[in-house]
Order: sequence, then structure tokens, then C-alpha cells
Amino acid sequence: MDSHDLSAVRDGIAATVSACHGASKAAGWWEGTDMSDRHVVPAKLCLIHSEVSEAMEGHRKGLMDDKLPHRPMVEVELADALIRIADLAGALGLDLGGAVVEKMAYNANRADHKPEARAAAGGKAY
Repeated sequence: MDSHDLSAVRDGIAATVSACHGASKAAGWWEGTDMSDRHVVPAKLCLIHSEVSEAMEGHRKGLMDDKLPHRPMVEVELADALIRIADLAGALGLDLGGAVVEKMAYNANRADHKPEARAAAGGKAY
């Protein structure tokens, strides 16, 4: 990806973070939340994990979503996970877009992420 594409990725993620966190705040999900409480972030991370687990179950069983029945459950639960991740990133003031772009650039040059390294004995299968 060129720098223009990476900027678009960064900016798109920043917009997603802003929209998701804004919607969550407007819905009252952050009312009364004390961010100095050390249990807030772990609880939010567990909610993200539960969405990923639901996505796995939907994929395993080949289910359609019960709330958006025209979409596969795996798709909708991954959307829920993305929404929760963006919401938490917004609450914490994280530059998620910047981190994604930097991590993608790093991964693009990792020897263990190259097809030949994955195909080698003992290489990363997934």
C-alpha cells in the first residue's frame, strides 16, 4: 500500500472510533463510568472477547444472525467486536488508526509473514 492508501486507512479507522464511541456515549453506556477504576478496561475487553466467541460459534454452526437475518452471524458479531473495540479506543483516547497502519507496515516486512516462511517446516500455519 502506498502512503495515500495508508492515510485513508488511518483516517477511516479514526472516523470509526469517533462514530462508535460517540454513539456509545450518546446511548448512555459510559454514564457514571469511572475510568480510574481498574476493572473498566478488563470488563470492556471481555465484552470484545465475547463478540469474537459469538462470531466463532456462528461460523462453526453456519448460522445467520438473529437480529439481521439477511447477514451471516459471523459477519454481524465481527461488526459488534469492531464497534466495541472502536468504542474502547475512543474512551481511552487511543490512536487506533495510527497503530493499525504502523502494525500493517511492520507485518509487511516480517520474515515469518512471508509465504515461503509459512510454507517451511515449522512455519506459521495460521
